[in-house]
This record gives sequence, C-alpha cells and structure tokens, in this order.
Amino acid sequence: MSTSGKTAYHHGDLRAALLSAAMEMLEGGEPFSLRAVARRAGVSPTAPYRHFKDRDALESALAAEGFRDLLDGLGGGRGLPASLPDLAEFAVAYVAFALRRPALFRVMFGKPCDGADDERVKAADALHQLLADALDRVFPDADAEALASAGWGLAHGLACLYLDGKLRAASDEEVAGRVRGAFLALVSVGA
Repeated sequence: MSTSGKTAYHHGDLRAALLSAAMEMLEGGEPFSLRAVARRAGVSPTAPYRHFKDRDALESALAAEGFRDLLDGLGGGRGLPASLPDLAEFAVAYVAFALRRPALFRVMFGKPCDGADDERVKAADALHQLLADALDRVFPDADAEALASAGWGLAHGLACLYLDGKLRAASDEEVAGRVRGAFLALVSVGA
C-alpha cells in the first residue's frame, strides 16, 4: 500500500481463490508451491502467507476439503445405511472417489493428520464418525471400532490397489462390482 492514496489490493475471498488454484494444479498434475499458486490465483507472491504458513499448511487445507467432499459423497443427503448392501455402497463410493480424484486422495492420506490443524482433524473425524454411526446401525452388537478398521482398511486397500495399477478394471461398474463383492464376502464370512 502506498501513501499516495491508493488502497491496498483486496481479494474477495483470497483463501478460497488460493485453494481453488491449488486444487486445479494438484488435480492437473502440476507441481505447486505457494508462489505458483499465487501466480495461478492472480495475487502477489506473498498473499498466500496470509492464510498458509507454508506448503504443508496449504496441502492440509486441501486434504480437509477432500475429506469434506468424500463425506458429502458418502452421505449424499441420504440416511445412514440400514443393511449390509447399503454399507457396501459406502466402500464403492470411497473407492470411486479415490479413482476420480487420485491426487487429492493421496494428499488426504499421504501424511498423518497434524493434531494442531483443527480443520483437517475435524474433517477426518466427521468422516470417521459417519462410518462408526453407519456400522453401529447395521451391526449394533459388534465391536464398532474393530469393524470400522476392517471396513476402512478393505476400502482403502482396494482404492490403493487400483490407483497403483495392481488391480485393473475395464469400467467403473467392474470396479464397483469387485469392491461390493469383496466387502460383502468379508463381512459374510463372520456371519
């Protein structure tokens, strides 16, 4: 800001613009730095530091956004699963999200949550709570924590196997069928 009467540059929602630019770069496969994100957003190179202390903080904010998007995709405005097949659709939606947004998925799960980052922790906790509530509804007498770990591990493992090219499928329907089948097979073994 100069003393000649000019007002300081003001961006309507700088944080949202930076996150949008970073998400575009991430999902487009472009390497990014705070400087590159600022350039993409059309702001000064120092502007990102108003919201993010470093690249890790920006990645953490992207991960929080990803957790919220995944939560929306799993919840989708519908109620909690009431049956085993409904629960299997959670696993299908989880894997579909990973395959649709692989770079974001890797950012979400590539590093441990930083307990000091409230936004990311809250977003991850909301996802875990949805899963726990769903499992408790379908299996009220089961060890919910153990079952949540098993279900999440299966869905996450399948997502990673597809992302890493260890499992291949000709279509989204084939992926969904394999995920659904694996989930139902695992759960029915214990029944």
